[in-house]
Amino acid sequence: MKCLPVDQVAEAKGSVLHDWHAEVVALRAFNHLLLHECLELVTSPSKTSSVIREREPSEISEREGLQPFSIRHGLQLHMYTSEAPCGDASMELLMEAQADPTPWPVDLLHSATKKLPGLLRGRESFAELGIVRRKPGADLAVYIKGYLEADVFIARADSPQTLSKSCSDKLALKQCTSLLSSCTSMLVQPANAYLTSLILPQSQHVEQACDRSFGPNGRMKPIVNQKWPGGYAFRPFNVRTTKHEFVYSRRSKPAASKELRTSNVAAVYNPRLQETLTVGRLQGWRKADPKAASAICSKRMWKTSLQVLAALGTPKLLQQMSGSSNIRRWKESAMFTDRQRVKSMVRSGALCNWIRNDGDDFEIVFP
Repeated sequence: MKCLPVDQVAEAKGSVLHDWHAEVVALRAFNHLLLHECLELVTSPSKTSSVIREREPSEISEREGLQPFSIRHGLQLHMYTSEAPCGDASMELLMEAQADPTPWPVDLLHSATKKLPGLLRGRESFAELGIVRRKPGADLAVYIKGYLEADVFIARADSPQTLSKSCSDKLALKQCTSLLSSCTSMLVQPANAYLTSLILPQSQHVEQACDRSFGPNGRMKPIVNQKWPGGYAFRPFNVRTTKHEFVYSRRSKPAASKELRTSNVAAVYNPRLQETLTVGRLQGWRKADPKAASAICSKRMWKTSLQVLAALGTPKLLQQMSGSSNIRRWKESAMFTDRQRVKSMVRSGALCNWIRNDGDDFEIVFP
């Protein structure tokens, strides 16, 4: 599986990724780039960035956010995924792959496990559409006769339970919170940080699935035209298609498709970073070694954001950070009120059965 089991979240202490699906890794790598662009601007005043700019004093306010930086006007952000995002946007593709479209019997798939209440797991009950789903678990390597074509795999019912939400759900929420993570949102105003388009291979695009999962007439309809303080708004991205397939996709190598399995290894790249991860940590390091923490893990990115704040010496932001070194308390502070309001409204109005994946708490000393 490519996400952290719920019973291991508390042990992560910010140093292990909860989710290393490709979409999530890409978003973390993007935030890493933004943070290091900000850090370079404040530590090397002669440098400029083609991505980030400093906001004018007239732009900064309680209403529009206190962040000192913004993504440059005119830049557009696009994401290509070689497969339909797991979860709601891929349900029709899963149904089409069945020899028999009848939902899989519950006793066949779940006799070895107890489901976490309130969230469907990955690909189960695929007739249920427009809902929040957890990430699928490890692939079941045997085929269920009469239910699956030979090159389709399902999540093992006895694989560890996770509360990581599907990529469809995370991308749907990003249409409201922007692509910024919490630590980046302290520094970068979100208005220019929304995805312009999601690009899928034609073979992975089902229009009704994408409209339902992401569009203003689907499950996100309750928050259409919604705007919030701090530069936040519901800004749906366009879903576009391409004829190009990823060179290593199952469709590019149909003869070998039966032998292909999802890998727990993830590649991370941006112009400032290149890493290989295994099970949410740097490949080649022992699990308990602090050096196993990826540059895109929560703890290291929070440290970078605090370095920027310390170098800036921004009074209002520094005041809100004082008094605690606990990440959970920081996220509950006034600095994140606008962001937390957006998440709360979206989860109660559109993504209604969202269960938070809490428990990864850690301390960071302010520089």
